[in-house]
Amino acid sequence: MKELIKLSLLILICSVWASCSSTKNLKPGQNLYVGAEININPDSSARIDDQKEVKKTLESKTRPRPNKKILGVRFKLGMYNLAGEPKKPKGFRHWLRTKFGEPPVLLSEVNLTYNNAVLESYLISQGYLQSDVVGDTVVKHKKAKAIYTVNTGIRYKINSITFPKDSGSIAAIINQNKDKTLLKVGNYYDLDVFKNERIRIDDDLKQAGYFYFSPDYLILQVDSTIGKNLVDLTLRVKSIAPDAGLKPYAINEINIFPNYSLRRDSILRKSTPEVYKDFNIFDPRQTYKPRLFDKLVFFKKDELYNRTDHNQSLNRMVNIGTFQYVKAEFVPLDSFRNNQLDLNIYLTPLKKKSLSFSATGTSKSNNFVGSELKITHTTRNVFRGAEQLDLSASGGFETQVSGTSQGKNTFSFTAEGKLTFPRLIVPFFKFNNTNAYIPKTIASLSYQLLNRGSLYNLNSFKGEFGYNWKENQYKEHTFNPISINYVTSKVTSKDPEALFDSIPDLRRQLEKQFIIGSKYNFTYTNQMEDARRNNMYFFGGLETGGNLFGLFAKKNEEGNKEIFGTALTQFVRLEADFRDYFKITRNVIWANRLNFGYGYAYGNSTSLPFVRQFFAGGSNDIRAFHARSLGPGTSRIQTTDTYADQSGDVKAMFNTELRFKLVSVLHGALFADAGNIWLRKEDPLKPGSGFSFKNAFSEMAVGTGAGLRIDATIFVIRLDVAFPIRKPYLAPGDRWVIDEIDFGDKNWRKENIIYNIGIGYPF
Repeated sequence: MKELIKLSLLILICSVWASCSSTKNLKPGQNLYVGAEININPDSSARIDDQKEVKKTLESKTRPRPNKKILGVRFKLGMYNLAGEPKKPKGFRHWLRTKFGEPPVLLSEVNLTYNNAVLESYLISQGYLQSDVVGDTVVKHKKAKAIYTVNTGIRYKINSITFPKDSGSIAAIINQNKDKTLLKVGNYYDLDVFKNERIRIDDDLKQAGYFYFSPDYLILQVDSTIGKNLVDLTLRVKSIAPDAGLKPYAINEINIFPNYSLRRDSILRKSTPEVYKDFNIFDPRQTYKPRLFDKLVFFKKDELYNRTDHNQSLNRMVNIGTFQYVKAEFVPLDSFRNNQLDLNIYLTPLKKKSLSFSATGTSKSNNFVGSELKITHTTRNVFRGAEQLDLSASGGFETQVSGTSQGKNTFSFTAEGKLTFPRLIVPFFKFNNTNAYIPKTIASLSYQLLNRGSLYNLNSFKGEFGYNWKENQYKEHTFNPISINYVTSKVTSKDPEALFDSIPDLRRQLEKQFIIGSKYNFTYTNQMEDARRNNMYFFGGLETGGNLFGLFAKKNEEGNKEIFGTALTQFVRLEADFRDYFKITRNVIWANRLNFGYGYAYGNSTSLPFVRQFFAGGSNDIRAFHARSLGPGTSRIQTTDTYADQSGDVKAMFNTELRFKLVSVLHGALFADAGNIWLRKEDPLKPGSGFSFKNAFSEMAVGTGAGLRIDATIFVIRLDVAFPIRKPYLAPGDRWVIDEIDFGDKNWRKENIIYNIGIGYPF
């Protein structure tokens, strides 16, 4: 506790010093600029709509921006002043001043006239057509701020909208789709809406073949003289719009160059193309089967150009994973004099074979949890249809450093072969998928070794066949109708019986298992949209074992169903993982995760097979507890000299984490984790292990801590330090242990502080 008090005092002293030193080094006549203040309609008691938001937006548009603050203190400016003028362009003082520090923003850099114009322009674009902005400055104790007095006037609304009335084809298309207009009578005047309306109309015209049309060819005339703070809008096509933009174009020849490079350009163009349907394919080496392009290119000869075909064709050619560069060139015949376009598609393939290396963090309840190094050999276009064969080998580990478990690491090795076909292969059925994403058929074989130190090894052989397809950029489905998993084990402990005595249910866990069933996974994410303030991720999974195949399995003498002499496991397993990432500021993110799992075993099985059970604790889970050491329920592993392997049929977990940038690639985090696992049915050898909705919340484990991350975008190295604040295995009234926290106590630290090392973020 003494160390925490000392750290708090140091931070307080630094804060006070940084605050007092912000103007210390200013020269005579210089004043520190501390920001802008916006006063909206100060002489009127009436408030405008969304005044708080408008005020915030106006403040953000002023320039320059003042020195950054952290917890109300200009730390960067303080560090700049602390470093002073370095004598050499290198060394610690130079780094502190130039990399960590920030020079003072001075009042002399403020241009009031420019800012007045910017703010007025924004207000006018939002419908405050009679707005006026006057800026002034106030200086006190060498600190200055700019004060902008804003008189908005009344915000104008739309009175009427007039679309083109001529008899031309463009006017007909505009009027045909005017029910989709973004302009609504009674809505506020908004320049952004006007721009988006032009883009909407341009998209309608592109769909109808107007390839050379542009939103700039449309003009919205505004009449604000009708009174009552209303405007009349008139939409028309500019008279200066070029002839090429005012007529639709049809596709003439479709020429595909699937092995294109600048060096071979003239050779390819002179070669004799293979004519396949509407395509002229210039592929003298016959690298690809012609039918492949029927799935990639949506354009047809003599059809009008449309943007949907254009975008979907490009997306498919890019997402198929075979081509390095993709270019679609539309060339007008006879220099715009007619209405036809030749389409030339240039495809530069990726190398036939490649080798890649990756380092990732893994977080799967039914598999190895931790960090992984992986090497993958890829062969593309295996059967001339853009098929891809991936052969990979990976090694993973999880480590937690504490007084009672140092050196007890978990290691895994995985070898996998995966063959991907860019189409759905379903007997007796033919699918015609027309969206931008190519459905895939995937067949895979894998072997995994899970080494639990000097205790035992698990060997898992898996074969799967299934399908992967995307509805759109947000939603993805994976369905494996056939999933076969054979699991065997080997005890490496010098005293197996002592090991089984210390972990009563380990003998059952290490029995041979034959899992044959089906899987379905659904994923939704909008994390690719960086502009969003709130990003989400959802994963839902359903797995069955021994369902259909159990009908054909033979029963042994004990009445259990077997395949190849091994008991067939029968179960249903559900899992859901929801994550939310909220950007508080550009460099501060509040991340949250909810993870639930439930398994129901039947027939041969009384519980889920070990490799399909849920686990709690570890570097990507509840970080204040050792990997797989929590639960089930309020039961507790009785010894610390064997490796924990607590598992369950039910899981609930919640993680919350505040992530923030410190400096450069160094990021920090404060987090709290809560959760546990349970058995669906109480195990008499583990009192308190059974699940019930009534007791689940009171049996949660809770931990908290802090972390440092080196986030270099292409990789993340993570160190998290955590400690428990609630231990579910204690008596009901003693589970909260916040009052026992004592950082100064060596024994407390040894027993409670957990160090987690990982690659990648925990979620």
